[in-house]
Amino acid sequence: MSVLSDLTAALTSGSIEVIDLTAPLNAETPLLELPPEFGQTAAFQLEEISRYDERGPAWYWNNFRTGEHTGTHFDAPNHWVTGKDLADISSVPVGAFVAPAIVLDVTEQVAADPNFLIEREHVEAFAAEHGGLPDGGWLLCRTGWSARVTQEEMINNTDTGPTSPGLSADCAKWVAEESPLQGIGVETVGTDAGAAHSFDPVFPCHSFLMGNNKYGLAQLQNLDQLPTTGAVIIASPLKIIGGSGSPARVVALVER
Repeated sequence: MSVLSDLTAALTSGSIEVIDLTAPLNAETPLLELPPEFGQTAAFQLEEISRYDERGPAWYWNNFRTGEHTGTHFDAPNHWVTGKDLADISSVPVGAFVAPAIVLDVTEQVAADPNFLIEREHVEAFAAEHGGLPDGGWLLCRTGWSARVTQEEMINNTDTGPTSPGLSADCAKWVAEESPLQGIGVETVGTDAGAAHSFDPVFPCHSFLMGNNKYGLAQLQNLDQLPTTGAVIIASPLKIIGGSGSPARVVALVER
């Protein structure tokens, strides 16, 4: 049998499970929040065209409106000024949409400190324990944050502003410039920590990853269902010409 025949047989038998990592996309989907002087992303909206009625007796369909970075989404390099001359979402190589992943579990640390930052040393220790990092793979940061499903819970504003976990600036720089990874995936509303507006540089995951032609996946769910190593991620954004990103359906293939 061919490799693809083996794969389809494994999917049919259930020895490879498909796990949905995508958050529901509706009007209540949490959004990135920026200071009011900046432009804001649009909440997801459905506009009914017809529903088996006089507007279309045999069919149901909708228009929709949303931001490129609403819900579970894929950040292209041109999303950030450091990557402005690099790939838009339509020109990200399709090979990037199917890639191996590792899962770094920091749920205990985040439960104790919602501002917890993943440092370079955490990723290097993981690599030493598990035999390295996958070439062209994803670093998925399991924080438990996807249990927060409302806007208020996800942004988690405190006296110091948005409060959520992420990568330190040093770690983001290392992942972008020195690691073999193609990007990171997070459970939070964006790829940077809540306090990243005060980091140097500001929003370092965006700044370093986008500037090095790497990618981000945000607002993932069900990372607790993935193995530490061995999963394959399929992340499928819309092919928006000139777009800086796109909502995406993200699934994982996992051997059982």
